[in-house]
Amino acid sequence: MRKLLNTLFITNPEAYLALEGESVIVWQEQEKLGQFPLLILEGIISFSYKGASPALMGACGERGIQLSFFSPKGQFLARSCGKNRGNVLLRKQQYRISDDPSASCLIARNFIFGKVHNCRWSLDRSIRDHGMRVNAEELRRANGLLMGYLPLCLECENLEELRGLEGSAAMVYFAHLDELILNQKEDFFFRKRSRRPPLDRVNAMLSFAYSLLAGDCASALESVGLDPYVGFLHRDRPGRQSLALDLMEELRCIMADRFVITLINNRVLRAEHFETRENGATLLRDDARKKFLSAWQERKKEVITHPYLKEKIPWGLVPYVQALLLARHLRGDLDGYPTFLWK
Repeated sequence: MRKLLNTLFITNPEAYLALEGESVIVWQEQEKLGQFPLLILEGIISFSYKGASPALMGACGERGIQLSFFSPKGQFLARSCGKNRGNVLLRKQQYRISDDPSASCLIARNFIFGKVHNCRWSLDRSIRDHGMRVNAEELRRANGLLMGYLPLCLECENLEELRGLEGSAAMVYFAHLDELILNQKEDFFFRKRSRRPPLDRVNAMLSFAYSLLAGDCASALESVGLDPYVGFLHRDRPGRQSLALDLMEELRCIMADRFVITLINNRVLRAEHFETRENGATLLRDDARKKFLSAWQERKKEVITHPYLKEKIPWGLVPYVQALLLARHLRGDLDGYPTFLWK
């Protein structure tokens, strides 16, 4: 259990939520784990198998408290909210901004600033941790190039220019990603990003990690009442969750890329966990996907200090906190969207 931004997060998969007077009670079997007054809550997000009592759902609806249900692995299941919740106003504001390229850019540039900053952090962290095993001079040069993109991102007022800056920064970053692979170099290497299909083992893992992260971001946006299909940087396309792709930009490097590199360097996955098709596509085998998913769930349990809130949270709640902050910005409660700048 954790309360952030007036939202109660229930991460215990065996927890059951019930109403007692004017409070929500968190139970596990016959043990009371916690009690929180409804008066102080704007939302409840539950990652539990057991759900909540009808009485609590009704009380939340009456008080405008959004109650969202997810599987313990983060799959969005359902959301209940009362007639006065006001999500329609939030979504209308989202749609208005999305239809205005200039207004969209003011938000989108924060996503890209965060992405470039976190790419720099990742390369710098490798220099600090493995300075004798990496080409530190080359990584410092790349860091300097990425540093130059940061003020350009913050000053950019055009979406096409912003996409150009993002693409150029990504080329610098991906050109040095192979340096971060320290073990199994004969079997795992990165030359360039290939997507459909992935043409090597690293790209296969990156694509899988990105799909998981995109799903987590889409679920997070659903939980706060935003439409994951209507983005600011990524424009509308049938079936594409554009806002989820926007939100994950700042998280790709630190939540997906470094996770993949860790699996390789720690030899969690090896060459025999992959197969190559006739068209050159490289895919994870079934047993590899199970290992990958298990490690992904464990990674999400690791506790960090959120750089903006200064609160300790599991990695898995980062997309949900960022979605809450984005919703607050769109409502006018925050002057700007506070991107996740990892330190």
